[in-house]
Amino acid sequence: MTPILAFDIETVPDVVGIRRTSELPADLEDAGVLEWFAQKRRAASGSDFAPHHLQRVVAIACALRTEHDLRVWSIGDPDDAEAELIRRFFDGIERFTPQLVSWNGGGFDLPVLQQRGLICGITAQRYWDWGDGDREFKFNSYLGRYHTRHVDLMDVLAMYQPRANAPLDAMARLCGFPGKLGMSGAEVGAAVARGELHEVRNYCETDVVNTLLLYQRFRLLRGELTAEEYAREIAFVRDKLVASDAPHWQAFVAAWDAIA
Repeated sequence: MTPILAFDIETVPDVVGIRRTSELPADLEDAGVLEWFAQKRRAASGSDFAPHHLQRVVAIACALRTEHDLRVWSIGDPDDAEAELIRRFFDGIERFTPQLVSWNGGGFDLPVLQQRGLICGITAQRYWDWGDGDREFKFNSYLGRYHTRHVDLMDVLAMYQPRANAPLDAMARLCGFPGKLGMSGAEVGAAVARGELHEVRNYCETDVVNTLLLYQRFRLLRGELTAEEYAREIAFVRDKLVASDAPHWQAFVAAWDAIA
């Protein structure tokens, strides 16, 4: 069985990067830099959301389903530098060559990891293989939008049409899963500023479990799993979470039970 790796990242605007790419007074405090940048973005595009290359990665969560096990975790320690988080993510791909699964990973997570990986000086040879090292990657790489080593569920289900994109929270809830718990992506920046990175990491982990559950549902949709196999996969995930005493998994299971 090819390992399945569902992943998600959380980011905040890169204040250092904004300073480096903008003409700003050296004595301007970080809060002032962010407010100036937000106003500039709103004037230009109507949104204050920072572009991909100015998104600093603060958390990466993974759900790795192997033949006999499931592991859900946040990469590294809360005080690890961005470069270390990104390096360890790509090291996991180097080690496992997994089936990557995301929700909007092609539109956000992977471009951020690629651009920030370049900025941080990361090496990710297996991920960037276009067939030079492994001929199979010439026809199915992590980088081709219509290749399947990385499945962006949002993109695939929308037939690659942005106007048909659906949010993870809604799709998870409609399929009988808990959906987002604790916060939303729009609240991550404020949470990090308050020193609540642990809560952000937990939130990110619940997102990857929702993504993994939806991917198993997608495998049922395309006939890769029978109804019985699908039910066993979902039960396997739930049993793993029930066995954890972590508060965010207790809340996740409780929300799941409330739906049922």
